Amino acid sequence: MADLHYEEPLLAALYDLDSGWSEDRDFYLALAGRTPKCVLDLGCGTGLLCDAYAALGHAVTGVDPAKAMLDIARQKPHGSQIEWVQASAQTFRLPQKFDVIIMTGHAFQVFLDDSDILAVFTTMREQLAPGGTIAFESRNPEIDWATRWNTDADLDAGGHHIHQSRQVTRSRDKRIAFETRYTLDGRTLVSLSELLFLSLGDIEERLKAAGLRADAVYGDWQSQPFDTPLSEEMIFIVKPA
Repeated sequence: MADLHYEEPLLAALYDLDSGWSEDRDFYLALAGRTPKCVLDLGCGTGLLCDAYAALGHAVTGVDPAKAMLDIARQKPHGSQIEWVQASAQTFRLPQKFDVIIMTGHAFQVFLDDSDILAVFTTMREQLAPGGTIAFESRNPEIDWATRWNTDADLDAGGHHIHQSRQVTRSRDKRIAFETRYTLDGRTLVSLSELLFLSLGDIEERLKAAGLRADAVYGDWQSQPFDTPLSEEMIFIVKPA
């Protein structure tokens, strides 16, 4: 069964409710500064961050493989000012270069194979303008995410009651697979997801193989240094090697 988080129009419409504006988006927004820049958001989803960049006068390109997500993104207040591209991060190419390239929402972890990771990093390197910055994050595998992710929650969207339950189905070989069920309006939608949890060293090795390097690694959205046993996040600021 496919991961419906991104392809089912109803779940795409609910995405911003479940994953709205947060401190990680403040962090990424600040990376571009106030001087207009060319920004590339790989895995832009519903375009929340792209819209915020455009509101500040940046030239923004949002890339996502899911049509349902991009359909929502185009409806954002500044959606008409943004170039939306339906493509994978592995294969995306444009002639132009970008001052800031981001991949947010732990999207990096959906790439389960080294070939895909190398292809994504190659896209980032080839699309980066001289002096530009790449940023993305991945969850610290030292944290017991499998235990945390067995949850139940109730959401309200436009008068509709939604029950969301998540259950981890497998945790091994640096991967966690989980099932998310959404019950609303008499329907139950089931999404199956799998994420890869690489260590700091694992990711640095793959960056090096793609001709990139970590210029800084933060452990939280306040830019505190990464602490291996305690930090939940590994936030990478990346430059060409």
